Amino acid sequence: MIRQNKALLQVLMGILLCWVLAGPVAAQNKTELVIATVNNGHMLAMEQLSHFFEEANPDIHLRWVTLEEGVLRQRVTTDIATRAGQFDVLTIGMYEAPMWGERGWLLPLEFDDDYRPNDLLPTIKAGLSARGKLVAAPFYGESSMLFYRKDLLAAVGKTMPANPTWQQVEEMAAAIHDPAKGVYGVCLRGKPGWGDNMALLGTMVNTFGGRWFDINWQPQINTDAWKSAVSFYISLLQNYGPENASANSFNENLDLFSAGKCGMWVDATVAASFVSDPAMSTVAGKVGFAPAPVAVTPRGANWLWAWALAIPSSSRQQDAAKRFVRWATSRSYIELVGRELGWHRVPTGTRLSTYQIPAVRAAMPFLDAEREAIDRADPKQSTLQAVPYIGIQVVNIPEFQRIGLETGRQISAALAGKRSVEDALRSAQQFAEQEMKRNRGKP
Repeated sequence: MIRQNKALLQVLMGILLCWVLAGPVAAQNKTELVIATVNNGHMLAMEQLSHFFEEANPDIHLRWVTLEEGVLRQRVTTDIATRAGQFDVLTIGMYEAPMWGERGWLLPLEFDDDYRPNDLLPTIKAGLSARGKLVAAPFYGESSMLFYRKDLLAAVGKTMPANPTWQQVEEMAAAIHDPAKGVYGVCLRGKPGWGDNMALLGTMVNTFGGRWFDINWQPQINTDAWKSAVSFYISLLQNYGPENASANSFNENLDLFSAGKCGMWVDATVAASFVSDPAMSTVAGKVGFAPAPVAVTPRGANWLWAWALAIPSSSRQQDAAKRFVRWATSRSYIELVGRELGWHRVPTGTRLSTYQIPAVRAAMPFLDAEREAIDRADPKQSTLQAVPYIGIQVVNIPEFQRIGLETGRQISAALAGKRSVEDALRSAQQFAEQEMKRNRGKP
């Protein structure tokens, strides 16, 4: 009997050991995708809904690395340049996509007809392509426009013009600025970064008649047009903006505007869906939309951008990554967001068909204004004077990342009162000249 029990115990222990080992084996057979993304509302919604993808693809597990915008750019740039392979899916934009695609750092994205590649907005698709092929699939696209409180303007007898100028914005900001009541005349990006304060300032410099480089790639930062644009921007925020404006970028200003603390705000068109949502905004129903302000020229007054999903060629899980990118940027995903989160949460600016969905049009009163802004943005005609580059708020050369960041730091310091505009632009000009000389052998 003892021998029988001992034999039985050995069998049971063997079964138990197999059961314990089966867990890790099964886990090892599951492909893990590491996704690097930005902490914007649409991306957070994608992560929230990603269990639908995992349920439909039980052989894939998603691991999310969600970062603040500036940190994301540093991490993914380092990863792809060193081919470290830490990430399988990258969230990048129209600055990185064409450059990295040209270098072969990104996997070309060729989807079947069910994906409807011809449904992608032409300007967005072109900006995310290299060598004639799509290298990053657009998750949402945007331009920039002016958001304003209709009730505050009406209370002071002001009406927003159909095509406002920056001078008119200043006049309206002065009229509605009332810090005692917790309302600031205008909110603008001030946090340093080529994709933070310089996204806005790049368009302001354009419309004030400036440019980043002349036709011979000579930096043009320390010029009269830049001085006019930056001086106006700093004066506007110091007189009619919120406290500590130099620390604010998109998310911070979105929170301020949604809380009713900003009378006007110039930023990404994607913000319209958030400020119009009663669940997220205390001013929903009181918001008006107008084109981005102009100064001496309408050229380059509003930017063009898309947050997109790309697959680095260093990824070891390219097939699985392609399945995820296809899912997250498809027409089916847009419909999923509408059903699960509400049609006002749908990511726009990517597909022509999105603008024709009745439920989306009913939920988004700003839709036509957004589409017009995107269509109006022309990366090939963004400056008053000739330039050697294509781009509106960015210049598609590797040097721009460091030049844009340093320029943003200098101007943010001037906004905080730590240095003069003249000193900030002089320092930024010197840095740009050194950077171009170091990389191209000429100032």
